[in-house]
Amino acid sequence: MTLHSGSAVVTGSTSGIGLAIARAFAKEGANVVINGFGDAEAIEKERAGIEREFGVKAIHSPADMSKPHEIEEMIRLAERTFGSVDILV
Repeated sequence: MTLHSGSAVVTGSTSGIGLAIARAFAKEGANVVINGFGDAEAIEKERAGIEREFGVKAIHSPADMSKPHEIEEMIRLAERTFGSVDILV
């Protein structure tokens, strides 16, 4: 299966299992939104690494999943950047 040109929003994906899921989607060709909190430099390193390693676009959203307006903005950001959201984790 290929996800070439699709897009995935993966919540809680700045580390751990969420990051592994985002990387798996990117490996299959999907552009990804990584989401979560943490050290800004470490997050940027991961984001840039995904782009470099898999040849996709990757963006970061710090949206707090307990705040509906931030979730809405994260989805709008993905839609503006990638045209659509095909997968939500």
